[in-house]
Amino acid sequence: MSVTPMSPLPLPLPVPGRFLRVGGVPLHVLTEGRGPVCVLSGGLGMAWYDWDAVAALLAPYRTVVRFDRPGLGLSAPAPGPPTLAAEADRIAQLLDALGHFGPATVVGHSLAGFHAEAFARLHPARCAGIVLADGSIEDAPRPRLPRAVRTAVAGTVAAAVSAAGLPRALGPATRRLIDRATTVGDHPRHPWEHAYRTSRVLRACVLENATYGHQAAELAALRPARPLPAAPVTVLAAYDGSETARQLRWLERQRGLAAELGGRFALAAPAGHLLMADAPASVARAVLDLSGTGRDAEIPERP
Repeated sequence: MSVTPMSPLPLPLPVPGRFLRVGGVPLHVLTEGRGPVCVLSGGLGMAWYDWDAVAALLAPYRTVVRFDRPGLGLSAPAPGPPTLAAEADRIAQLLDALGHFGPATVVGHSLAGFHAEAFARLHPARCAGIVLADGSIEDAPRPRLPRAVRTAVAGTVAAAVSAAGLPRALGPATRRLIDRATTVGDHPRHPWEHAYRTSRVLRACVLENATYGHQAAELAALRPARPLPAAPVTVLAAYDGSETARQLRWLERQRGLAAELGGRFALAAPAGHLLMADAPASVARAVLDLSGTGRDAEIPERP
């Protein structure tokens, strides 16, 4: 495998981490801390910096690996749209590129919960455990249009929006609105949110959204064919403290997922869907508790 440090575009700020060519795509990667390896992967459209608070809490106890999927954050785009198997394989290939050949814990947030579970099923010897952080759930997914049609339409839409200059004008503001809608706390702007001004990030977000149903269907087909390894699983659900029917139904579905996977169910509260920002200590504890070390670790509520 070729491992080449490189940057896919000129940048005005010092880049944290480095760039590695993984599967032919230059990926932005950060590695921090010491100890057993833990990979953090964000949801649809998320970037490495969404995990800042969690990484700071885990670094004294874990080697924390964060990366941007193709097109997101600072990573270069992939030649084609994402698939579930490719994303699971990407995690394994990234670990190989970093020289981490043993088992690793994978934390998948939202859409990346699909990827974390698929990694465990497709690479069982490489999985030390998984944490599904408010992971996506789809019951009996059946995409209505073929993948090729959906991705073609998505690509056309992304190109048109980019040609109109909307990412540059509205990208960071849109990202901030999403953050406010999916958190219960007040979080400061991040200096790297200007990455959302690029058509590269817009296209990656649109393609992930277009293939979401297909990735869910791939996982549904994978479950009966490839059993989970004998590794611990935690389903960590975000709870904002409300008693709305929607919130309670979501918690019930998350609890059902934990039962289906033979895992532990836990709450991150108070927290919105972007629970790594609202409740980083809950995420860190979920990781450490997989191996039984959480009780001995000093995890403050804020790093």
